[in-house]
Amino acid sequence: MLIGAHVREADPVAAAAATGSDIVQMFLADPQGWKKPPAHPRAEQLRTGDVAVVVHSPYVVNVASLNNRVRIPSRKLVVQHAQAAAEVGAIGLVVHGGHVTPGEDPADGVDNWRKFVERQDGEGGFAVPVFIENTAGGDNAMARRFDALARLWDAVGGFGVGFCLDTCHAFAAGEDLVDVVDRAKAITGRIDLVHLNDSRDEFGSARDRHASIGTGTIPADTLAAVCAAADAPVVVETPAEGQAADIAFLRERLAT
Repeated sequence: MLIGAHVREADPVAAAAATGSDIVQMFLADPQGWKKPPAHPRAEQLRTGDVAVVVHSPYVVNVASLNNRVRIPSRKLVVQHAQAAAEVGAIGLVVHGGHVTPGEDPADGVDNWRKFVERQDGEGGFAVPVFIENTAGGDNAMARRFDALARLWDAVGGFGVGFCLDTCHAFAAGEDLVDVVDRAKAITGRIDLVHLNDSRDEFGSARDRHASIGTGTIPADTLAAVCAAADAPVVVETPAEGQAADIAFLRERLAT
């Protein structure tokens, strides 16, 4: 099982060595920006090296939005980032499920997702698989609670998209982590990536504040059990100073 960390350093290969990562997650552009990602200076090294790579799309992306000024550039950005992810040899591109605003019908947001992946499928698909990630908050979110996730998957699941399970997000959304993997797989049929994060906040808080394993409100044994049950690559998005210890803990626990 691949276990690693989200890295922010300019040299992700060095960051992988420093944290003991088999896989690194990274942004390829400003996570709060709309610009096309530039070529990564270590693209060839990443593409041909031993460390697996996954790319996270910018936070501004909201494919579900009913606002043309958000939805249309979001679609363009996902396609661009998928292409840039392929250039670094990434296994996939993580994209948040997005949301509609208060007073709007979430069903329209689901339909926007369907139109996007259906159109892209007709044009040959994405350059790398897109992994839709569950989110922590938002009453009109596409992938916060699992009932909403089920409606989204009914619309997009036939187009080859993957699923990224974030433990902090699920916990913040009020989803019980004891059987979260089974319930997620019952909806999506797959888990392609796990973001294994402890939470600084209480169950059902709707707040997305990550903590190092064992320092937050989710029992460390529960997090390890999720990791084992998912049987998918694992990325910790925990504070940088504790990532090496988080990865070592998971390796030790999974080995036993």
